[in-house]
Amino acid sequence: MNFEINGKVIVKDDTQQISDRFKKREFVIEVENERNSEWNDFIKFQLTQDRCDLLEPISLNEEIKVSFNIRGRKWEKDGNVNYFSNLEAWRIEKVQTEAGIPEMPEFTANDIPPAPEEDDLPF
Repeated sequence: MNFEINGKVIVKDDTQQISDRFKKREFVIEVENERNSEWNDFIKFQLTQDRCDLLEPISLNEEIKVSFNIRGRKWEKDGNVNYFSNLEAWRIEKVQTEAGIPEMPEFTANDIPPAPEEDDLPF
């Protein structure tokens, strides 16, 4: 299943080389609670392998849209069983805020240039 969520980047960790064949990078976004900003959610995501570089062009406090999958793992040791969930990000897009989008200027009929005069050229 694929999910998407928007939020502001508040933590941007360095890439960790876990083994010679596996690397990961974690980041956290703050998702605003519309009812009360004291109840905002702080969601940690993980990037793996070549996707670790997706975070490079993103700055702290920048608004982004994260596309992700939910991954779950079972881990057993000494007869104890634990379960872990990861939010595996696979796409990050910068979100344009309304303040960053330029407004379209208003035009009137006087702004339109006059039509060119007819000429006798065949094309």
